[in-house]
Amino acid sequence: MAIETLLRSQFPKHQFLVTLGRIEVQPDLDSIDLNDLTLSLQKLGFELVDDEKGRKVEQIKQLIITEIHHQGDRKKQSETFSAFIGQELGHDYSYLNNLFSSIEGKTIGQYITLQKIEKAKELLVYEELSLEEIADQLEYNSAQYLSAQFKKVTGLTPSKFRSFGHRRPIDSI
Repeated sequence: MAIETLLRSQFPKHQFLVTLGRIEVQPDLDSIDLNDLTLSLQKLGFELVDDEKGRKVEQIKQLIITEIHHQGDRKKQSETFSAFIGQELGHDYSYLNNLFSSIEGKTIGQYITLQKIEKAKELLVYEELSLEEIADQLEYNSAQYLSAQFKKVTGLTPSKFRSFGHRRPIDSI
């Protein structure tokens, strides 16, 4: 892992545990090292989130990304995203949605839709699944509904997009 190697070389007195969206450091960094870490992460295109509300929002994002892009732990269609997120983070969903909206400027539902459309783009480019199969995999009620949301978000129909075949990185959404 490139980030882990960089961190270990820059901060040899510390141990790092790097997972998706998270870096744990032992022992804690002093303010100078924390500033250096922040600058190093920024050079790599990452942002250090060190306040509790920001961490909650990042946890929400990581849960959603894991579920949509990596088939996470949520039981498909038997558990709603709102119930899953609330249970995983131990907070009422409406509180989490308000927190998310205040920091991100969009609701959790809108973020889920954007992530689903990004996954749909990936699946469309691979051309291995039909639009109906993609809609089913992304838990849409129909291919028509997926197509309508896809066009609303991208400005293109799924078939037109498939002919172009370009996507945005997940972390830039």
